[in-house]
Amino acid sequence: MNADTLRFATAGSVDDGKSTLVGRLLYDSKSVLTDQLEDVARASRTATPDLALLTDGLRAEREQGITIDVAYRYFATSRRRFILADTPGHVQYTRNMVTGTSTADLVVILVDARKGVVEQTRRHAAIAALLRVPQVVLAVNKMDLVGYAESAFTPVADEFTAYAGALGVPHVTAVPISALEGDNVVESSAAMPWYDGPTVLRHLETVEAGHDPADAEGRFPVQYVIRPGSAEHPDYRGYAGQIAAGAFRVGESVTVLPSGHTSTITGIDLLGRPVDAARAPQSVTLLFADDIDIARGDLIVPSADLPTTSRDVEATVCHVADTPLTVGRRVLIKHTTRTVRARVEEIPSRLGPDDLSQRPDPGQLVANDIGRIRLRAAEPLALDAYADSRSTGSFLLIDPADGTTLAAGMASPVPSTGHLAPPEPPTASASSIT
Repeated sequence: MNADTLRFATAGSVDDGKSTLVGRLLYDSKSVLTDQLEDVARASRTATPDLALLTDGLRAEREQGITIDVAYRYFATSRRRFILADTPGHVQYTRNMVTGTSTADLVVILVDARKGVVEQTRRHAAIAALLRVPQVVLAVNKMDLVGYAESAFTPVADEFTAYAGALGVPHVTAVPISALEGDNVVESSAAMPWYDGPTVLRHLETVEAGHDPADAEGRFPVQYVIRPGSAEHPDYRGYAGQIAAGAFRVGESVTVLPSGHTSTITGIDLLGRPVDAARAPQSVTLLFADDIDIARGDLIVPSADLPTTSRDVEATVCHVADTPLTVGRRVLIKHTTRTVRARVEEIPSRLGPDDLSQRPDPGQLVANDIGRIRLRAAEPLALDAYADSRSTGSFLLIDPADGTTLAAGMASPVPSTGHLAPPEPPTASASSIT
């Protein structure tokens, strides 16, 4: 990911003002086109444009006043580019929140200053911890309804920071705001002179963008084999794809998984020109010294840094389908560009949605459940632990009958005992209120 781009998601309980915050952020940062604002003004039920409608675009969302689907918005300031995922707050759409947060470097969690930390707040913090999101902003909203009082803000910020820290969220920044009035969203609020921290936008512009996938171990899933067979390139054979993690260099020894064949990189083509090295998330074509059998779905890795391959997969999954996931069910695992058959061997626990505690022997997982499962794949997979790599430690479970996505998975290391280990909580570091 480009260091000048920040991917972030928003989450919050129903009626906490999340969509209004996003609308205010876009409006005050001058990221809304005139025709979009005119459309919102026509759809608003009041004389003042309802900024929530900038993201709540579905008719059902506007009629019910809630966010249902994930709305993606792209905007930029002079400091940074942003990819924003506005996710639903209702417990019924937890799976949508997981989808929008899975690639985020930061999550903005809203709470109502009058209600404080509620069950859904804890659920969103738990999901952020589970998905290894490194940065969380707690936006304590509706400060205008509590007289902009510091005494209403501090207890909420303290409670949430302590809870998130216990879950292992590394960094928490709490900001008192009024999304409706615009206080501390883009511009600092004169109504809260006791707060000397950043506005929401200033924090988004300056926060560290998160883990750089180029710093991880090299992983290159093959998407396509290029063999033009033309008079100009009669012997050209390249392997195209996007580098999922790490970096690759000309002259480096690599191994192809699952076959185990080895070779040396003789060339790297990037945007039609040769380069000496490339790094995640660049899309490139690799050329090798040896003519070996490589196909879509193979994984190319540095020979000095081989991942473990196994047919046994242990993971935490968020079940997204309406039909339950049960023991014995046959599925497809899609990991990067590779798809293999598998069978659900065990569902030892369902995780408590607000604290990640284990509820043993659930029997099945239903829509929006998060649980621990064990799978047996038909072929070996080179899954990294999700804690080490979000890109190569994640996968999808798919219904082989109709292609429906069943669950999103986060892989765990396979324990040497062969028994299912409990989920490893993220490692907590110092949290801070800024």
